[in-house]
Amino acid sequence: MPMLHGFAGRTAPLRRIFPSIFINLRPTGFDGNDRVTSSVKRTCGDCTLCCKVMAIEALAKPASAWCRHCKPGCGCAIYADRPAECENFACLWLVNDLLDEQWKPSRSKLVLTTSENGIEIRCDPGSPNAWRKEPYAGEIRAWAAEGERDDMTVVVIAGQRMILVTPDLEFDFGLVGPDERIVRELEGTKVVGATVVKAGEIRRG
Repeated sequence: MPMLHGFAGRTAPLRRIFPSIFINLRPTGFDGNDRVTSSVKRTCGDCTLCCKVMAIEALAKPASAWCRHCKPGCGCAIYADRPAECENFACLWLVNDLLDEQWKPSRSKLVLTTSENGIEIRCDPGSPNAWRKEPYAGEIRAWAAEGERDDMTVVVIAGQRMILVTPDLEFDFGLVGPDERIVRELEGTKVVGATVVKAGEIRRG
């Protein structure tokens, strides 16, 4: 019989990254604080897309809206006093040199982060279909195939929509609340169905 497997629809801090997340997104190493290190020292430069797509609890900033302190293309007006959640944040492009320049968020219109279950891809609200364009779409499908084998997920977040991507299917759930979970129906490791339920309704077999 198919197995039901639930996971949260919320993002975990980047500092928790699975060493074996996907072979082509494997970190190059960890420092003593268990944070990802890279052989290439990258900087944000003119990229400020995280200040738009990410929610910032300390500033009561919702996702998919520019932070009031951000000067798009320039940087943060309160950089020296920015909240800890901003200071500790780094997208996967910034810390993983296996993602080349085409994945820089200001170019791709995509911000990649990890979750407790796999990888999350946040689209610039002004380019909600950026993830469907090549070369991004092909790589995202490849990650989904690897993730399916390793019981990890690839989720695209476009505005208020959350989309679970598998090698063969897409499950568009719309808005997934903090008290809701996405439940995958598995046959072996293959995802054959998915739905959204309240966290308290999940029953593990």
